[in-house]
Amino acid sequence: MRIRLHRKFKKSYKIRISLNKKLVLQTETRINLFKANLRNPLLENHELSGAKKGLDSFSVTGDIRITYMPISEDEVIFMDIGSHNQVY
Repeated sequence: MRIRLHRKFKKSYKIRISLNKKLVLQTETRINLFKANLRNPLLENHELSGAKKGLDSFSVTGDIRITYMPISEDEVIFMDIGSHNQVY
């Protein structure tokens, strides 16, 4: 799985995640799970609708989500990361 990072994802990660070591580790763990099997039930992976139609999302923690755009079967672009309210 090839993962590209949108500039908004990079900025959000720096502001919302990088300062919390526990969140950094949880994010790395979930991204590795995503790479291994994006349909793993722990990820709660799902398609978005409405204004975010065309994007998918998966859970890092109970409230932290990563939104991404599928490009092909083996490539995605991570678009944003943050709490449910921040990314939706």
